[in-house]
Amino acid sequence: MGGVAPNGLPGWVTLLRAPNPGPMTLDGTNTWVLRAPGETYGVVIDPGPLDEGHLRRIADHGPYQFILITHGHHDHVEGAARLSEILGGTAVLAADPAHCVAGEPLDPREHLGGSGLEVEVLDTPGHTSDSVCFLVRQGDSRAMFTGDTILGRGTTVVAHPDGDLGAYLGSLDRLRAYEKVLMLPGHGPSRSDVSAVATEYRDHRRERLAQVEAAIAAGARTAEEVVDIVYPDIDPAVRFAALWSAAAQLDYLNHKNGESGTPASRLDPL
Repeated sequence: MGGVAPNGLPGWVTLLRAPNPGPMTLDGTNTWVLRAPGETYGVVIDPGPLDEGHLRRIADHGPYQFILITHGHHDHVEGAARLSEILGGTAVLAADPAHCVAGEPLDPREHLGGSGLEVEVLDTPGHTSDSVCFLVRQGDSRAMFTGDTILGRGTTVVAHPDGDLGAYLGSLDRLRAYEKVLMLPGHGPSRSDVSAVATEYRDHRRERLAQVEAAIAAGARTAEEVVDIVYPDIDPAVRFAALWSAAAQLDYLNHKNGESGTPASRLDPL
Protein backbone atom coordinates (compact mmCIF):
# COMPACT_ATOMS: atom_id res chain seq x y z
CA MET A 1 0.00 0.00 0.00
CA GLY A 2 2.94 2.37 -0.58
CA GLY A 3 3.08 5.34 -2.91
CA VAL A 4 0.08 7.32 -4.12
CA ALA A 5 -3.12 5.67 -5.34
CA PRO A 6 -4.92 6.78 -8.56
CA ASN A 7 -7.46 8.68 -6.40
CA GLY A 8 -4.69 10.90 -5.06
CA LEU A 9 -4.60 9.33 -1.61
CA PRO A 10 -1.42 7.87 -0.12
CA GLY A 11 -1.22 4.13 -0.63
CA TRP A 12 -1.64 3.55 3.12
CA VAL A 13 -5.02 5.39 3.20
CA THR A 14 -8.40 3.97 2.12
CA LEU A 15 -11.62 6.00 2.05
CA LEU A 16 -14.88 4.25 2.96
CA ARG A 17 -17.68 6.81 2.67
CA ALA A 18 -20.77 6.25 4.80
CA PRO A 19 -24.19 6.20 3.03
CA ASN A 20 -25.46 9.30 4.85
CA PRO A 21 -25.38 12.20 2.37
CA GLY A 22 -27.20 15.39 3.29
CA PRO A 23 -26.95 19.18 3.65
CA MET A 24 -24.72 18.87 6.72
CA THR A 25 -22.76 15.74 5.73
CA LEU A 26 -22.16 16.61 2.05
CA ASP A 27 -21.52 13.29 0.22
CA GLY A 28 -21.51 11.39 3.51
CA THR A 29 -19.12 10.88 6.41
CA ASN A 30 -15.59 9.96 5.39
CA THR A 31 -14.36 6.92 7.28
CA TRP A 32 -10.60 6.59 6.91
CA VAL A 33 -8.81 3.24 7.09
CA LEU A 34 -5.04 3.45 7.55
CA ARG A 35 -2.60 0.58 7.14
CA ALA A 36 1.15 0.77 6.65
CA PRO A 37 2.64 -1.50 3.97
CA GLY A 38 3.11 -5.04 5.19
CA GLU A 39 1.42 -4.45 8.54
CA THR A 40 -1.34 -6.71 9.90
CA TYR A 41 -3.11 -4.10 12.01
CA GLY A 42 -4.55 -0.83 10.77
CA VAL A 43 -6.34 2.17 12.26
CA VAL A 44 -9.88 3.47 11.66
CA ILE A 45 -10.76 7.16 11.93
CA ASP A 46 -14.47 8.05 12.38
CA PRO A 47 -16.57 4.91 11.80
CA GLY A 48 -19.58 7.09 11.06
CA PRO A 49 -23.27 6.38 11.69
CA LEU A 50 -24.84 3.19 13.00
CA ASP A 51 -25.24 1.61 9.59
CA GLU A 52 -24.65 -2.14 9.68
CA GLY A 53 -23.59 -2.41 6.04
CA HIS A 54 -21.05 0.40 6.37
CA LEU A 55 -19.66 -1.02 9.61
CA ARG A 56 -19.32 -4.47 8.04
CA ARG A 57 -17.37 -2.93 5.15
CA ILE A 58 -15.01 -1.30 7.64
CA ALA A 59 -14.61 -4.59 9.51
CA ASP A 60 -13.74 -6.37 6.27
CA HIS A 61 -10.63 -4.16 6.04
CA GLY A 62 -9.51 -5.19 9.56
CA PRO A 63 -8.01 -6.13 11.91
CA TYR A 64 -7.33 -2.82 13.64
CA GLN A 65 -5.09 -1.62 16.44
CA PHE A 66 -7.70 0.97 17.52
CA ILE A 67 -10.60 3.13 16.34
CA LEU A 68 -10.10 6.90 16.56
CA ILE A 69 -12.80 9.58 16.85
CA THR A 70 -12.33 13.22 15.77
CA HIS A 71 -15.37 14.47 17.75
CA GLY A 72 -18.65 13.34 19.22
CA HIS A 73 -21.24 14.22 16.58
CA HIS A 74 -23.35 11.18 15.78
CA ASP A 75 -22.44 11.07 12.08
CA HIS A 76 -18.84 10.34 13.15
CA VAL A 77 -19.18 8.30 16.33
CA GLU A 78 -22.61 6.64 16.38
CA GLY A 79 -21.34 3.38 14.92
CA ALA A 80 -18.12 3.18 16.94
CA ALA A 81 -19.31 0.94 19.78
CA ARG A 82 -20.99 -1.44 17.34
CA LEU A 83 -17.86 -1.60 15.17
CA SER A 84 -15.81 -2.41 18.27
CA GLU A 85 -18.27 -5.21 19.01
CA ILE A 86 -18.07 -6.61 15.47
CA LEU A 87 -14.27 -6.58 15.72
CA GLY A 88 -14.27 -8.41 19.03
CA GLY A 89 -13.54 -5.50 21.35
CA THR A 90 -11.14 -3.20 19.48
CA ALA A 91 -10.57 -0.05 21.56
CA VAL A 92 -12.34 3.19 20.64
CA LEU A 93 -10.32 6.29 21.57
CA ALA A 94 -11.82 9.78 21.71
CA ALA A 95 -11.18 13.03 23.56
CA ASP A 96 -14.53 12.70 25.34
CA PRO A 97 -14.53 9.67 27.65
CA ALA A 98 -18.23 9.18 26.89
CA HIS A 99 -17.23 7.87 23.45
CA CYS A 100 -14.37 5.61 24.53
CA VAL A 101 -14.65 1.84 24.56
CA ALA A 102 -11.98 -0.31 26.26
CA GLY A 103 -9.51 2.59 26.24
CA GLU A 104 -8.53 5.87 27.88
CA PRO A 105 -9.47 9.32 26.52
CA LEU A 106 -7.08 10.85 24.03
CA ASP A 107 -4.43 13.17 25.41
CA PRO A 108 -3.60 15.99 22.95
CA ARG A 109 0.04 15.77 24.02
CA GLU A 110 0.43 12.11 23.12
CA HIS A 111 1.65 10.22 20.09
CA LEU A 112 0.09 6.86 19.29
CA GLY A 113 2.51 4.45 17.69
CA GLY A 114 2.60 0.91 16.39
CA SER A 115 1.73 -0.91 13.18
CA GLY A 116 4.03 1.32 11.14
CA LEU A 117 2.04 4.49 11.82
CA GLU A 118 2.72 7.45 14.12
CA VAL A 119 -0.42 9.34 15.14
CA GLU A 120 -0.10 12.79 16.77
CA VAL A 121 -3.25 14.05 18.50
CA LEU A 122 -3.87 17.79 18.01
CA ASP A 123 -6.29 19.63 20.27
CA THR A 124 -8.47 21.65 17.87
CA PRO A 125 -11.65 22.70 19.71
CA GLY A 126 -14.19 25.08 18.23
CA HIS A 127 -16.52 23.10 16.01
CA THR A 128 -17.18 21.18 19.23
CA SER A 129 -15.37 21.32 22.55
CA ASP A 130 -13.99 17.79 22.03
CA SER A 131 -12.74 18.20 18.44
CA VAL A 132 -9.27 16.86 17.67
CA CYS A 133 -7.29 16.37 14.48
CA PHE A 134 -4.83 13.57 13.78
CA LEU A 135 -1.47 14.14 12.10
CA VAL A 136 -0.43 10.73 10.85
CA ARG A 137 3.03 9.82 9.59
CA GLN A 138 3.85 6.73 7.59
CA GLY A 139 7.47 6.77 6.55
CA ASP A 140 8.09 10.07 4.76
CA SER A 141 4.39 10.62 4.10
CA ARG A 142 2.12 12.79 6.29
CA ALA A 143 -1.61 13.49 6.30
CA MET A 144 -3.83 15.59 8.56
CA PHE A 145 -7.25 14.12 9.38
CA THR A 146 -9.39 17.12 10.27
CA GLY A 147 -12.84 15.69 11.04
CA ASP A 148 -15.25 18.63 10.87
CA THR A 149 -12.72 21.25 11.95
CA ILE A 150 -12.07 21.87 8.25
CA LEU A 151 -14.14 20.33 5.47
CA GLY A 152 -13.19 19.39 1.93
CA ARG A 153 -15.63 21.99 0.60
CA GLY A 154 -17.88 24.60 2.12
CA THR A 155 -17.45 25.87 5.67
CA THR A 156 -17.77 24.37 9.13
CA VAL A 157 -20.50 25.18 11.62
CA VAL A 158 -19.38 26.31 15.06
CA ALA A 159 -22.02 24.39 16.98
CA HIS A 160 -22.91 26.84 19.77
CA PRO A 161 -23.11 26.49 22.73
CA ASP A 162 -20.71 23.51 22.79
CA GLY A 163 -18.73 25.05 19.96
CA ASP A 164 -16.75 28.23 20.57
CA LEU A 165 -15.63 30.69 17.89
CA GLY A 166 -12.64 32.01 19.83
CA ALA A 167 -11.35 28.47 20.31
CA TYR A 168 -12.08 27.71 16.66
CA LEU A 169 -10.03 30.67 15.41
CA GLY A 170 -7.17 29.47 17.61
CA SER A 171 -7.46 25.97 16.12
CA LEU A 172 -7.33 27.36 12.59
CA ASP A 173 -4.17 29.28 13.48
CA ARG A 174 -2.65 26.07 14.80
CA LEU A 175 -3.45 24.18 11.59
CA ARG A 176 -1.95 26.99 9.52
CA ALA A 177 1.46 25.81 10.74
CA TYR A 178 1.24 22.60 8.67
CA GLU A 179 2.18 23.83 5.22
CA LYS A 180 1.94 21.43 2.29
CA VAL A 181 0.45 18.66 4.45
CA LEU A 182 -2.32 16.66 2.80
CA MET A 183 -5.73 17.31 4.39
CA LEU A 184 -8.22 14.45 4.69
CA PRO A 185 -11.50 15.79 6.14
CA GLY A 186 -14.58 14.24 7.70
CA HIS A 187 -16.70 15.33 4.73
CA GLY A 188 -15.88 16.29 1.16
CA PRO A 189 -12.76 15.75 -0.93
CA SER A 190 -9.13 15.77 0.14
CA ARG A 191 -7.16 19.00 -0.14
CA SER A 192 -3.44 19.23 -0.86
CA ASP A 193 -2.47 21.82 1.80
CA VAL A 194 -4.17 22.00 5.20
CA SER A 195 -2.38 25.28 5.97
CA ALA A 196 -3.81 27.00 2.89
CA VAL A 197 -7.35 25.81 3.66
CA ALA A 198 -7.03 26.87 7.31
CA THR A 199 -6.01 30.33 6.12
CA GLU A 200 -9.03 30.49 3.81
CA TYR A 201 -11.27 29.48 6.69
CA ARG A 202 -9.78 32.06 9.04
CA ASP A 203 -10.18 34.85 6.48
CA HIS A 204 -13.79 33.79 5.85
CA ARG A 205 -14.56 33.87 9.57
CA ARG A 206 -13.08 37.34 9.89
CA GLU A 207 -15.24 38.54 6.99
CA ARG A 208 -18.35 37.03 8.61
CA LEU A 209 -17.54 38.69 11.92
CA ALA A 210 -17.33 42.05 10.16
CA GLN A 211 -20.75 41.40 8.62
CA VAL A 212 -22.18 40.46 12.02
CA GLU A 213 -20.75 43.63 13.56
CA ALA A 214 -22.41 45.62 10.77
CA ALA A 215 -25.70 43.80 11.46
CA ILE A 216 -25.40 44.70 15.16
CA ALA A 217 -24.78 48.32 14.22
CA ALA A 218 -27.98 48.13 12.15
CA GLY A 219 -29.93 46.96 15.19
CA ALA A 220 -29.62 43.15 15.23
CA ARG A 221 -29.48 41.71 18.74
CA THR A 222 -30.43 38.03 18.43
CA ALA A 223 -29.16 35.16 16.34
CA GLU A 224 -32.44 35.17 14.39
CA GLU A 225 -31.97 38.84 13.50
CA VAL A 226 -28.33 38.30 12.52
CA VAL A 227 -29.24 35.40 10.23
CA ASP A 228 -31.97 37.49 8.57
CA ILE A 229 -29.39 40.16 7.71
CA VAL A 230 -26.16 38.21 7.13
CA TYR A 231 -27.62 35.02 5.60
CA PRO A 232 -30.70 36.34 3.74
CA ASP A 233 -30.75 33.51 1.16
CA ILE A 234 -30.09 30.63 3.55
CA ASP A 235 -31.65 27.29 2.64
CA PRO A 236 -34.42 26.64 5.21
CA ALA A 237 -33.06 23.09 5.61
CA VAL A 238 -29.82 24.41 7.14
CA ARG A 239 -31.11 27.58 8.81
CA PHE A 240 -30.61 25.89 12.20
CA ALA A 241 -26.89 25.63 11.45
CA ALA A 242 -26.71 29.32 10.55
CA LEU A 243 -28.41 30.09 13.86
CA TRP A 244 -25.74 28.07 15.69
CA SER A 245 -23.01 30.02 13.89
CA ALA A 246 -24.69 33.36 14.50
CA ALA A 247 -25.04 32.56 18.21
CA ALA A 248 -21.34 31.66 18.33
CA GLN A 249 -20.44 34.90 16.56
CA LEU A 250 -22.51 36.98 18.99
CA ASP A 251 -21.01 35.17 21.96
CA TYR A 252 -17.49 35.78 20.63
CA LEU A 253 -18.14 39.47 20.03
CA ASN A 254 -19.85 39.79 23.38
CA HIS A 255 -16.76 38.50 25.19
CA LYS A 256 -14.35 40.39 22.94
CA ASN A 257 -16.14 43.70 23.42
CA GLY A 258 -16.44 43.10 27.16
CA GLU A 259 -12.69 42.54 27.43
CA SER A 260 -11.94 45.68 25.39
CA GLY A 261 -14.15 47.87 27.55
CA THR A 262 -17.16 48.07 25.26
CA PRO A 263 -20.31 47.40 27.30
CA ALA A 264 -21.13 43.74 26.75
CA SER A 265 -24.77 44.46 27.45
CA ARG A 266 -25.18 45.89 23.99
CA LEU A 267 -25.28 42.30 22.72
CA ASP A 268 -27.64 39.58 23.78
CA PRO A 269 -25.83 36.88 25.82
CA LEU A 270 -26.71 33.84 23.69
